[in-house]
Amino acid sequence: MTKSVPISFEFFPPNTPVGDDKLKLVVQELVALKPEFFSVTYGAGGATREKTLKTVQAIAAAGFEAAPHLSCIGSTREGIAAVLATYRAQAIRRIVALRGDLPSGTAVAGEFRYAAELVRFVRETQGGDWQIEVAAYPEYHPGQRYAARDLQHYVDKVRAGADSAITQFFFNPEA
Repeated sequence: MTKSVPISFEFFPPNTPVGDDKLKLVVQELVALKPEFFSVTYGAGGATREKTLKTVQAIAAAGFEAAPHLSCIGSTREGIAAVLATYRAQAIRRIVALRGDLPSGTAVAGEFRYAAELVRFVRETQGGDWQIEVAAYPEYHPGQRYAARDLQHYVDKVRAGADSAITQFFFNPEA
C-alpha cells in the first residue's frame, strides 16, 4: 500500500469582492482533492497583511484549515509578535514561516535575516502550540548558488523548531 503525500494549495489574497467570491468557489472545488490545508501569501514586508488575515478567516469560516504565510524579512520582533497575537486571537495556529523578499525600494532587512530565525523566535516567544511549515526546495532555491548551502538552511529551520516543510514539485521542468 502506498502512502499518500499530503498536499496544500496556496492563494494570493483577493483584491476585489469578485475575487473573494471566486476564492470561495475555488476552495470548495479543491476540497475534493483533500488538501491538508490552504495557505495564503503575505506580501513583501507584510504588504497584504490585512488581506491575508481576511482570506485566512474566510477559509477557516468555511470549515477548512488555513495557514497564513509570515515573511520575516523587513520585519521587527515587535511587528511579528503583533501579527502572531492577531492570529492567536483568531484561533489560527498554523503558519508558513518564510524569509520572504525585501519590499521594492527597501534596503533594510529588519531584525531577521533567515526563516530559521523566525521559526526560533516563534518557538521561544509563543511556545509549541503552533504548526510551523517552512519552505523546502526539490532542486534548490532559485536564488541560491550552492545546493549544500540551501540544504543547510533547511536543516537550520528544522533545528529551530519547524514541524514540516512544503514545496513545489519542481521549479525547473527539465529537472
